[in-house]
Amino acid sequence: MGKVCAIFGGSRGIGKAVAELLAQKGCRLAIIARNLEVAQTTACNLGAGHLALSCDVSSEQEVQNTFEEMQRNLGPINYLVNAAGINRDGLLLRTKTEDMIAQIHTNLLGTMLTCKAAVKSMIQQQGGAIVNIGFIHTEMTAHLEEDQLKKAILLGRFGEPREVAQAVVFLLESPYVTGSTLIVDGGLQLLT
Repeated sequence: MGKVCAIFGGSRGIGKAVAELLAQKGCRLAIIARNLEVAQTTACNLGAGHLALSCDVSSEQEVQNTFEEMQRNLGPINYLVNAAGINRDGLLLRTKTEDMIAQIHTNLLGTMLTCKAAVKSMIQQQGGAIVNIGFIHTEMTAHLEEDQLKKAILLGRFGEPREVAQAVVFLLESPYVTGSTLIVDGGLQLLT
C-alpha cells in the first residue's frame, strides 16, 4: 500500500500539482480545501482511493477533526504538504485589519496547526515528512503586476505549479534531507 499524504490547499494551484504527481506514484491522498466541492472534484480526477475534506486551517478543532478523519479513512499520515494560503495584498494603509488577521490565521497559524497535528502522527510512526510551500505565481497571485515582477526573476518568467511540485515530491521522498529550505524561485533571490 502507498504512502498517505495530506495536502492542505490540494484542490488547485501548487497543491493540485503535488497531488497529481503523488497520485502517479501510488500515494493515497487527502485533498483538503475550504471548498469541499472543489476538493471532491480534484480527488475524483486523481482516481479511486483518495479522500476529499473541507477544513478551515485557522481552526485548531477543524484541523484536529480533519486529521482524525484522514487516519480513520486512509491510515497514518506519512506526508504533509501545506499549500493552503490566502492573499490580501495591498498597500498597508489601505489594508483592513481583518484582512491582515485572516492572512496571519490562514498562512501562519494554519501551517503551524497542521504541522502540530501531523507531527503527533509521525512521532507514533517514527517518521514522516512535511513540506511547507511559499509564494509562486498561481491564480491566487494573478492580479499582481506580472511584467514588473518578471524583471526581478533571473529566468524572466514565473514558475509553474508543476515545477514546484517536483521539488516538493523530491523533499518528501528524501529521508536524509531534514530541516532544509529549498529555494525554487527561478533566481529571484539572486537579483534582489
